Amino acid sequence: MKPPHTPVLLNEVLQSFAMIPKEGILLDCTLGYGGHTLALLQKFPQLQIFAIDRDKKAIELASHHLEHFKDRVEIFWGRFSEVAYEILQKYSQKIVGILADIGVSSMQFDNQERGFCFESENLDMRMDINQALNAKDIINTYHQAELERIFKDYGEIREYKKMAALITQERKRQTITSAKALSQLIAKAFRHPKIHPATQCFQALRIEVNDELGELRRFLGIFEQISLPLNTPLSIISFHSLEDRIIKNQFKLWEKSCICPHQIMRCECGNHHQKGRMLFKKPLIATSQEILANPRSRSAKLRTFVFGAC
Repeated sequence: MKPPHTPVLLNEVLQSFAMIPKEGILLDCTLGYGGHTLALLQKFPQLQIFAIDRDKKAIELASHHLEHFKDRVEIFWGRFSEVAYEILQKYSQKIVGILADIGVSSMQFDNQERGFCFESENLDMRMDINQALNAKDIINTYHQAELERIFKDYGEIREYKKMAALITQERKRQTITSAKALSQLIAKAFRHPKIHPATQCFQALRIEVNDELGELRRFLGIFEQISLPLNTPLSIISFHSLEDRIIKNQFKLWEKSCICPHQIMRCECGNHHQKGRMLFKKPLIATSQEILANPRSRSAKLRTFVFGAC
């Protein structure tokens, strides 16, 4: 059975889990279409996978794609930081690996009704359609200063004040109801040499709607509380610099044995706090062949931390 698309960095994901035991539980925190889960089930015939997604439509589709392996897959609905914590509390010593593919899935991007793409007649961007806050609410109700904050912090937009002012002026004239109208408004006022002028705005809105950075930080915080078996890899795929920076900095912190403040002349912490090591010195990225087949993979980065490996 093949997934409806090839998941991003598939070979690199399989490489990051090459050393795991043949038996045990692998936790896929972001199921999506189920492409990574399917490949792992095929590669490790005795592996069991617990998979999580907050999008019920994704769960429905993935369940169909994984029907052949239903005896080896258990799927959970909810935010991955919350569900992963519950699973790890109960099964931590049976876990052999953890995977998280952070961000919006191709299924969500490609479905115009979800309001993630520039041409959509909706302005939504919720991964979980049951939650209240959506992108339309943000664009039409946030104060200008709040829009400036998310455009600056989450979109890293240089002219964040200009963009926020443009939107607040437009919504006085009429409610902004579609992603298409918003992207066209921005494209008329801004230029970018490499990407659509609204790309960073849409990124900022998506992060705010879904609390993506907060979710990532809460997820990483789980491993401050729960111990895993030796040599358990945690592999995380990110798609923009904000996420990657959080992951990289946390992995570097986990590699430190001494966690004393820099101003302390002599170690006072005991110098035994190292949790493990990074499997790769630099993040794994898509090959030129993958980027050609799937342009969205050009921004993907995979980092892997191995707990207990020193």
